[in-house]
Amino acid sequence: MSRPLHRGVSGVGRLSVNSHDSWEDSQMKERIEKEDPDKSFRFPFRFVFPDNSLKHNLSENGFASDPFNTGTLRSRHKLTLLFLRLSLVVIAILALAGSFWWTLTITTSSRGHIFRGYRRIQEQLVSDLWDIGELSLGSARLKELEFCSQEYENYVPCFNVTENLALGLTEGEENERHCGQGSRQNCLVLPPSNYKIPLRWPTGKDVIWIANVKITAQEVLSSGSLTKRMMMLEEEQISFRSASLMFDGVEDYSHQIAEMIGLRNESNFLQAGVRTILDIGCGYGSFGAHLFSKQLLTMCIANYEASGSQVQLTLERGLPAMIGSFTSKQLPYPSLSYDMVHCARCGIDWDQKEGILLIEVDRVLRPGGYFVWTSPLTNAQGYRRNKENQKRWDFVRNFSEKLCWDMLSQQDETVVWKKTSKKNCYGSRKSGSGPSVCSKSHDVESPYYRPLQPCIGGTQSRRWISIEDRSAWPSRAKLTSNELAIHGVHPEDFAEDSQNSISAVRNYWSLLSPLIFSDHPKRPGDEDPSPPYNMLRNVLDMNARYGGFNSALLESGKSVWVMNVVPTSGPNSLPLILDRGFVGVLHDWCEAFPTYPRTYDMVHAEGLLSLEANQKRRCTLLDLFSEIDRLLRPEGWVIFRDSSSLIEMARALATRLRWDARVIEIESNSNDRLLICQKPFFKRQAN
Repeated sequence: MSRPLHRGVSGVGRLSVNSHDSWEDSQMKERIEKEDPDKSFRFPFRFVFPDNSLKHNLSENGFASDPFNTGTLRSRHKLTLLFLRLSLVVIAILALAGSFWWTLTITTSSRGHIFRGYRRIQEQLVSDLWDIGELSLGSARLKELEFCSQEYENYVPCFNVTENLALGLTEGEENERHCGQGSRQNCLVLPPSNYKIPLRWPTGKDVIWIANVKITAQEVLSSGSLTKRMMMLEEEQISFRSASLMFDGVEDYSHQIAEMIGLRNESNFLQAGVRTILDIGCGYGSFGAHLFSKQLLTMCIANYEASGSQVQLTLERGLPAMIGSFTSKQLPYPSLSYDMVHCARCGIDWDQKEGILLIEVDRVLRPGGYFVWTSPLTNAQGYRRNKENQKRWDFVRNFSEKLCWDMLSQQDETVVWKKTSKKNCYGSRKSGSGPSVCSKSHDVESPYYRPLQPCIGGTQSRRWISIEDRSAWPSRAKLTSNELAIHGVHPEDFAEDSQNSISAVRNYWSLLSPLIFSDHPKRPGDEDPSPPYNMLRNVLDMNARYGGFNSALLESGKSVWVMNVVPTSGPNSLPLILDRGFVGVLHDWCEAFPTYPRTYDMVHAEGLLSLEANQKRRCTLLDLFSEIDRLLRPEGWVIFRDSSSLIEMARALATRLRWDARVIEIESNSNDRLLICQKPFFKRQAN
């Protein structure tokens, strides 16, 4: 078990590079005090006397007598006063002259600097007033939050199917995300009564505690998607098997897809330009779990499910997943985001709504990327003998041609298409054949839950680069100057962000290792214990910027994946993050994140509080912190880095959430502070 911090403490740690000097000073001070205890209290100024006259002129009371005569002293006193008066006059004249000269020499550019400085003062004033407003309620503000009722154990705000049906939403829209004013609850979500800390990586990837998720034995045993069935119920655990005796294993399945593309096996995906995969209706993540060992990153998306959730079980395994449905809205990903889109019996009717769902797949797919569809509908020997099924298959096949997709291969129930990498393909189609290309005004690169568009998107983007022409992983993570220019990022800014993140990861781990690995002691400088003692499998970076924190974790050899979140309130750098071969999403932090409770082992938020403080807020910091608590697993960690004033306020809120918290000073930047918190493991009493 990890060593807890002291909850609500006001103690402050320090990151300093000069601790050796401080230690020597303290040792010297102790030595002096031991030698002369009567002189341990010193006057803060030092007086210097000529020669050694002091020791010859001590009076009986211990004070030194004046070594000069009285007349000389009065003369010197008058001269000193006169000199001081003249000095004050000269200083005043110089100050007035300097001020007058400075005013005359102000240029247009310096006025701009002054104005920007004034704006910064204004912003700081707004932040300070906001802080005062948050703290103005006094002791009422510091009251600890109550625990939520049991019905909130698996509660996901913004996804209320019953309420959506009552509002008249049908045809799949009831499963969509709808965030209203009443969707938040500022209470602490407790885990189920029999909840257990997940098994550590890599064991936890294949075995989870059944009490940690909401699923029935019938749901475990019932058939579902191809990967959903590859699981077994074993007493208190669910075991996921990549090779089952009853079904073809996921290893054989992924090997088949690689051969259909023209590769030797799935280990060659990276060489073919495939690094990130969007797995729609992912079952319970077995496809992504297998490919994870091949350095492929698979993001699972599926509808919200009250029980037996694909997303919840995939996340419990420590794999990337989020709730996502594009029945009527676009996904919160930029255009041209993924190298492959995969659907294995995912339950989506691609022939419905005049093919608009296939258009959305085309939008998020990179040029030259692959769409893999496994469904009984594609099997000519059986399922397609029905005329209605044959009609549905014909629609998908014909519509894919209108999207300029090339059908590479078809085997059994699996079909693989390849998206064109040439824009001129769209212009070479027959007039009126297929969906039109989006105009520049409609081709939004990074939509945020915008209604589905019936036109082909992404063609206006400067990021239209074939996956074969991109650097292979892991070189892809280090963008070239030309690639950075596409995103409007200066190489110096990118390098600075990377270097700061490397330093941050090194410092964080030096602080957390003694706590995280307290059950497995290691000497300073030793490497972290190998799995399964790795306590962190996933990290939520709430203000990811360029994805530097993600990159630094990988470079330091940490076996974790990061959900990079780009707030809608700041600059949109998500396309850059995804082009580096990472996964991420746009999000408004005044709304609930689309995932289940107890999802992440660590939450990282650098500069997020400052970013949110400067916005016209629709929510409070308490709303934000309550959401973080919902997302965090018991005994999980939160790291804030921000200005000292915001960190102090965050520490007060951490106390309300019953987190163990500690503030750490950063020597290199006196205005910044770290707030490191751990969420305790509170258990609900069994009925």
